[in-house]
This record gives sequence, structure tokens and C-alpha cells, in this order.
Amino acid sequence: MNNIICIAGPTASGKTALAVELAKELNGEVVSCDSMQVYRRMDIGTAKPTQDEMQGIPHHMLDVAEPDEDFSVSRYCCLASKIVDDIVARGKTAIIAGGTGLYMDSLIKGNDFAPFPSTGMREKLEAQADAEGMEAMLALLHSIDPEAAARLHLKDRKRIIRALEVYYETGETITEHNRKTQAIPPKYNPLWLGLDFEDRADLYNRIDKRVDVMLEAGLVEEIQSLLAEGIPAKCTAMQAIGYKEFVDALVGKISIAEAADQVRQSSRHYAKRQLTWFRRNERMHWLTRKSDDDFGKILERARQIINEFDN
Repeated sequence: MNNIICIAGPTASGKTALAVELAKELNGEVVSCDSMQVYRRMDIGTAKPTQDEMQGIPHHMLDVAEPDEDFSVSRYCCLASKIVDDIVARGKTAIIAGGTGLYMDSLIKGNDFAPFPSTGMREKLEAQADAEGMEAMLALLHSIDPEAAARLHLKDRKRIIRALEVYYETGETITEHNRKTQAIPPKYNPLWLGLDFEDRADLYNRIDKRVDVMLEAGLVEEIQSLLAEGIPAKCTAMQAIGYKEFVDALVGKISIAEAADQVRQSSRHYAKRQLTWFRRNERMHWLTRKSDDDFGKILERARQIINEFDN
């Protein structure tokens, strides 16, 4: 029996429901792999599973950060790997479910992230970027690490500064660090299950309905509450799809209806990017749902793949 299962797929594809059903059958616990569900009090817009949806199954990596905190893939892996190890050590199945591909791949790989030293170097680089502009910073990176510079755009301020920070702190370019990391065998060997739809329109319809449900559940009120408690509208968490659009509506830039349409469109584009990411995984077993398929058929296919994998 494989004791780690990854359930991946685009937003609104049914990952949580499948994870819960498999956890019930396999003596499992769910580890969320969603870069937004880590934030407390951001429940509706992140489609965080409710207590009813969890059906008594323990869920981890929810509500582990404040909305105004910066949360990173390295912090996620540090916290989540300990949880996965504990679940497996207790003889249970760890079911890692979510749509944040970078987080999921990094967790499974066991990436050894470059350190985040508190020497003030990042602050110096931030100040330099403010004074000289990102063109100068990208040119500086190009002189140090041409490969990294070629991969980055001027708008990638955070990554450009991060790459410079790694070099100045360690003497090693981030390209070389990543090359060494990729040569290390993965920490975990999970069974990969991917959710998709034969007709893309079916996925888009699910996304549209989810936005309607979020609004009915009080998404706008959730955002108002966050702003009222002092969460900055420009912080990373509030710039997520489903939040930034309604922040604009609340300050009168657009209407609520226009914000909802923007969320639907942005969510569709995000779903396409998620599928592009996960399709690069050659070990993924795809559960492709046809228009007339109900959830039971997807669950049965997942059971068959798990049985074949174990045998």
C-alpha cells in the first residue's frame, strides 16, 4: 500500500471531495497544498473546505499564517513535510491535495531551499531597486547569473532580488543551487492522481458556479471584515484571485458584478496554467471526467489506479 497520494488539478475540479473519500477508505489524513488556504480568516474566497466537507477527516496546512504575512514555498515545505512524515509514521495515508503546483512538486522533491538569512541584504537590495529601478537590478543579475536573468522579466521583482540575495549571501548563483537540488532524488514517492475534464466548458461552468456560491456565502463581507481589521489591500494575500477584484469594487473602481466577471475570467486563466504545470508530470494518472460522469465514476477510477499501483 502506497502511503502517500497526491491529488492535483485545476481550481474547482473536485480535489477536496476526492481526497476526503479516499482518506475515509485508506485511513488517511489530508494535507492541503494551496498557497491561499494557509491564511486565517480567508475562507470563502480560497474555497477552504468546511467542517461538513471535511467529514471528520483531519485536514492540515490550513490557517497557518496571518493574511498580512509573507508566505513562501520554503515555509510551506518546512511545515508540511513534518506533517507528512508524522502521518506516515502513525501508519496512516497522507493525501496531499491541492492546485499549487510549485508547492506540491517542491514538497515531494524535498527541495533544499537556499537560506533566508536576516543580515539585511534583502533590505539593501530592495532599497537599491527603489533607487535604481528594476532594469538596473536585472542587468546586475545578468552579470552574475545570465541563466537566471534570462528566465526573469522586469516585473519579477521578488525573484530578481531573491536571486541576487542568494548570490551575495552564499557566493553561489541560484541557477547552480537549483541545479544541485534537481540532482537529488525525491524525498517522497507518491501515487499521483490528476483531475481534468474532457470538455473544458464543463470545468469553466464549475468555476462560474463556484464564484456564485462564494458570493452567496458572503465573500464580499469576508473581504470587508479583513480590511476593517487592518489587513492591507496591497498585501500578497489580498492580491489573490477572488480578493483583489472585490477590493476594487469596494473602493468604487468597478461594480460587484464586474468584479465577479473578472474573477470568473481570471480563474479560468489560472485553471489553464495549473493544467499546463501538472501535465508536465509524467507520473500523473489522469482522471478525466466526461460530461455525463458523476463523482462516483471518478472515485471508482481512482480506486482502480490505487489498487493497480499497490499490486
